[in-house]
Amino acid sequence: QGFKDNLHAVFCLAENAVGPRATRPDDIHVLYSGKTVEINNTDAEGRLILADGVAYACKDLGADIILDMATLTGAQGIATGKYHAAVLTNNEEWEKACVKAGRNCGDLVHPLVYCPELHFSEFTSAVADMKNSVADRDNTPSSCAGLFIASHIGFDWPGVWVHIDIAAPVHAGERATGYGVALLLSLFGGASEDPLLNMVSPLGCNGNSLAEDMERDSKRRRLV
Repeated sequence: QGFKDNLHAVFCLAENAVGPRATRPDDIHVLYSGKTVEINNTDAEGRLILADGVAYACKDLGADIILDMATLTGAQGIATGKYHAAVLTNNEEWEKACVKAGRNCGDLVHPLVYCPELHFSEFTSAVADMKNSVADRDNTPSSCAGLFIASHIGFDWPGVWVHIDIAAPVHAGERATGYGVALLLSLFGGASEDPLLNMVSPLGCNGNSLAEDMERDSKRRRLV
């Protein structure tokens, strides 16, 4: 698509099968970030390799923008419904950009609460840096799952981190929807030489900043 900047795709894949090296309750794993994780829920396994993926992007690739996207939590469908993916990010401008990119391309997105100072305590462990699943499943579990991943690059990391949970909108009945492809192209389209992607990207090179776009949209709403 004519992207001009360095763009890496890291696929965090593992075979979810029973075997002698399977994850067991009370195991303690040292992840790629160097942090230790106590396993208290073997069904919360995807976040373990996603945490390794973002740590690799940070340490080995030197990325300054890291976006992870996965079908991570069933609670996402409860939090934002089956049509909107959930976005969690350490940057308010990128949160707004994700929402606008979703509206532009049709892959809809809605923000989750980002509050690690209140919610990351759900992972408190007496024997490791953290557990892999929350203590209270009624306390924003989709947000907390994203915070688990973010903790492996660090909450004080100066770059942009975006987490998109697409558990519900990736399927309609028994069929896949292809959700996410258009969203990524729209979101990062400003770094492309493709004029169409430039046009739909909220971070594009078409002369309009995100703030200007939002101000224009606000004026349009007032007129209507």
